Amino acid sequence: MQVVWFKRDLRVQDNAALTQATRQGPVLPLYVVEPALWQQPDMSARHWAFIAETLAELRADLGRLGQPLIIRFGDVVQVLAELYEAKKLSALWFHEETGNDWTFQRDRAVLDWCRANGVPWHELQNHGVIRRLAKREGWATRWDGFMAQPQALAPSLSALDLGLDRIPTPGDLGLGPDPCPERQPGGRRAGLALLQSFLEQRGKTYQRAMSSPLDGAQACSRLSPYLAWGALSMREVSQATDHRRRGLLPGETAWRKSLRSFSGRLHWHCHFIQKLEDDPRIEFENLHPAYDGLRPIEPHSDRLHAWAYGQTGYPFLDACMRSLRATGWLNFRMRAMVMATASYHLWLHWRAPGLELARLFTDYEPGIHWNQVQMQSGTTGINAVRIYNPVKQGKDQDPTGAFTRHWLPELKDIADPYLQEPWLAPNGDAVLGKTYPERIFDHVSAAKQARDRIWAIRRDPDFRSGAARILAKHGSRKKRRRKRTAPDHPAQLSLPLGD
Repeated sequence: MQVVWFKRDLRVQDNAALTQATRQGPVLPLYVVEPALWQQPDMSARHWAFIAETLAELRADLGRLGQPLIIRFGDVVQVLAELYEAKKLSALWFHEETGNDWTFQRDRAVLDWCRANGVPWHELQNHGVIRRLAKREGWATRWDGFMAQPQALAPSLSALDLGLDRIPTPGDLGLGPDPCPERQPGGRRAGLALLQSFLEQRGKTYQRAMSSPLDGAQACSRLSPYLAWGALSMREVSQATDHRRRGLLPGETAWRKSLRSFSGRLHWHCHFIQKLEDDPRIEFENLHPAYDGLRPIEPHSDRLHAWAYGQTGYPFLDACMRSLRATGWLNFRMRAMVMATASYHLWLHWRAPGLELARLFTDYEPGIHWNQVQMQSGTTGINAVRIYNPVKQGKDQDPTGAFTRHWLPELKDIADPYLQEPWLAPNGDAVLGKTYPERIFDHVSAAKQARDRIWAIRRDPDFRSGAARILAKHGSRKKRRRKRTAPDHPAQLSLPLGD
């Protein structure tokens, strides 16, 4: 009996573990709902709601192949031990996962159990991340090669007489209320529909519209949660994108630019997960140790709460956070801004706001998330310091005010010229401190103080040697035209992932 353990690969198409296992014997497709995982501080009910919908569809897809998904509740090692004792487990198949530290330790425990009991296991590559990577040179070529391989075909399965168990509710997992009324639905079919509409209709304006919180919601692919939880494979998205690019006509310039940009971001997806794969401490520690002690570990709870719930007194920043709570999604530029504001203007250590965002993003992907959290906090040592001005961002990215007004109806009486700076409005006193909070920081002075603190560290003579070591291990090897930088400026990488 070949047990296929589903984790972040919730699909039957292009699932190499499933396909290869069927060649060795009858297959038991298994998903284990692990209560301990869902008590981790980066997990939330909206994550589980998306997964539960995806599991229901996966169970049906597997049923059409001959054997529905079997769901068990509890510790995965105990579940495997019970299957082994019942002679329902001869070999274990699963995909590599670069998750949080809890899943890393869980996977190690599973392999220890397999070794102790003489159970063969087969751990297969899931996307472009390479386990036990010796060096970064040639990584992009290997990514291209993996994505060019034929997709694994969905196999036929033999029916088994085993109970299926129900899909638990968030309450079963001890997850508290997490209202997200505009969350993207789970399931492969929703992901495929988005892929088709993006490549055929919505993606034409992707390159120029992806930075807008309003236009980006339509122009961005919105595939990220389906990739994060494995309803779609990176390979099928990459191949579909390449197929669409090859079919473009000579005059379709906008489409060509947008699809080239999107294809590049598919590479960046795995590039950043590879960093966490190679250096798991990124989830908890500053990538560059020179920043240790820069910010207090214990967050200022009042400021963190105001930021998290869109009550800082900065309309565009607050609109972004309220939108995220209601939808589970933000475009990349706005993700960068909200994290940078928490780190620089509020001077919060990145771990606490990073956990808040992890719980809010339906598409939470630990490898991308913790790298980006550190990038926008200025603690990687190899990226540019970007301190976003929340007022300027509002004026630039929401020039009509439509996005801000949608999420902040309490500013309906503030005239358009003052929308992003209501403290300047003639009627500001009637609103601020009453229906909408006053500013909890001054963005100009806070930015200056943060910049001075960050650059005091970057100018230290020992900083550059540490940054060079980090760049050698984690930096992109993509060739680019070098830009002139100030003499004390370390090597930089461009911003990565569009959404």
